[in-house]
Amino acid sequence: MAYQLGDALLVVDMQRDFCEGGALPVHGGAALMEGINAEANDAQAAGALIIATRDWHPVGHCSFSSQGGPWPEHCIQDTLGAEFHPSLQLPEGTIIVSKGTAFDRDAYSAFEGTGLATYLRKHGIVRVIVCGLALDFCVRATVQDAIKAEFQTRLLSRFTAPVVTSNCEACEQELRHTGCEIVA
Repeated sequence: MAYQLGDALLVVDMQRDFCEGGALPVHGGAALMEGINAEANDAQAAGALIIATRDWHPVGHCSFSSQGGPWPEHCIQDTLGAEFHPSLQLPEGTIIVSKGTAFDRDAYSAFEGTGLATYLRKHGIVRVIVCGLALDFCVRATVQDAIKAEFQTRLLSRFTAPVVTSNCEACEQELRHTGCEIVA
């Protein structure tokens, strides 16, 4: 990927709980680290903005099955599972965006309730390049909201993975139809 000024690399939820051995693992999540690290280095060298999102749930979050939600407890604030995966090497100056922080609302998208679109516009960002976990949930929602916010949007498909493997093709096709460029 050739980065330039006006670009933002958006690394979605590369946290311990979403990788193998975590509370809500995505198959192949840990294997994405080397490629994402290389992308982050390329983005930094070109002067692009780098943003890493994280689920940052309070104890008793509404998305947890114990609260009637669909997911096991995961990415609870200040726990080991909420930390970025130890193989993820984010450059100095990476902006960290926490989502899903309200007790009573879930947030799949990096743009939902975070002020991210305003921040990106303020910093002259016109193109958002997205990678991370998971393609069929948080990555998809983030891409959709980036497009709604009128950013040129690219998905680095080789640096994302779905929760449900069979969802991959349909998800990418859906994102293409919304205006996302898929980069293999």
